[in-house]
Amino acid sequence: MGKRALVSFLFLIVGLSGAEVRGQGRPPDQLTIAFDASIATSFLDPAETPGIGTPFVFLYAMHDALIKPLPGNGMAPCLAESWTESADGLVYEFKLREGLKFHNGDPFTAEDVKFSFQRYKGTSSKLLHDRVKSVDVVDPHRLRFVLQEPWPDFLVFYATPATGAAWVVPRKYIEKVGEEGFKRQPVGLDPYRFVRMTPGVELVLEANEQYWRKKPTIKTVVIKGIPDRTTRLAMLKTGEADLAYLMIGVEAATVKADPKLRLAQVIPAATWWLEFPEQWNPKSPWHDRRVRLAATLAVDAQSINVAERMGFSRLTGSIIPSVLDFALRIEPYPHDPDRARRLLAEAGYPNGFDAGDFRTTSEFS
Repeated sequence: MGKRALVSFLFLIVGLSGAEVRGQGRPPDQLTIAFDASIATSFLDPAETPGIGTPFVFLYAMHDALIKPLPGNGMAPCLAESWTESADGLVYEFKLREGLKFHNGDPFTAEDVKFSFQRYKGTSSKLLHDRVKSVDVVDPHRLRFVLQEPWPDFLVFYATPATGAAWVVPRKYIEKVGEEGFKRQPVGLDPYRFVRMTPGVELVLEANEQYWRKKPTIKTVVIKGIPDRTTRLAMLKTGEADLAYLMIGVEAATVKADPKLRLAQVIPAATWWLEFPEQWNPKSPWHDRRVRLAATLAVDAQSINVAERMGFSRLTGSIIPSVLDFALRIEPYPHDPDRARRLLAEAGYPNGFDAGDFRTTSEFS
């Protein structure tokens, strides 16, 4: 179970969710989106990618990467039109597309790629910086990453949504306006350019007519941060929004029953699970695997799926999404309250205990 949605051609990344809703009657040259979280300025800077799916909604709109997932290709060539790996696994060489320009007109070169990697401070930044010995610019459109030692997972960490390290920002522009200037007016390479933003409330983007892949058909995109689900639903019904993220539970049922709206199913590569932080404390009941298993068996996950997710989510027995390459497919645990009671009794808690704190793995719970 998770969150985020696939929005037309604009946001080609799926983050963590169940559904999106398409509204009716909006102008053909403008798309208004009711987003399910406040919009942080850090979402617009690849260097600050925190390891969750949310920022990639904005990165796919404004920025571009050497390699990134696109429909049908988990590592599609983008700013890098090709790349090679040396036989010893130490050198990755990228051939960059020529003739590309950032939104402010600065040409895209290998220096921007090197600068963006060195500037990156988001998730797994220390791991990447420690394992990369050097980034060598061969010419304006070719560069090499030289590793300290062979690392088969380099591209997994560098060129997928595991990090934001492969996303490129303009070196000369940032050196001119500074980090604060870039936060106020971010510049990228993707189909939409920054117009204005009210942090937490609204982001306005306009089409980049010079986008190298394909000229956008929607001229203006307005993304409104609307954490309250009922408000997002009301915006759809009044026509104030064309799309709304994360319509689940009662709101999802309302949308499904409305012939003027469409509930779209999205199955992302993400999972939710219960986390028991006290399990690492030997004195805690949660330290006993039987107790954790009892809690798992006591939860009727399918009923929750039906009630909250309209049955769209896929149940699994692993925290690793089964759709990922090489993931071990583990069947979900059954709902078995009788066995849960027996396990609790075996662990010494026939009448239960004070469970203390536990949480889900999602900030959207």
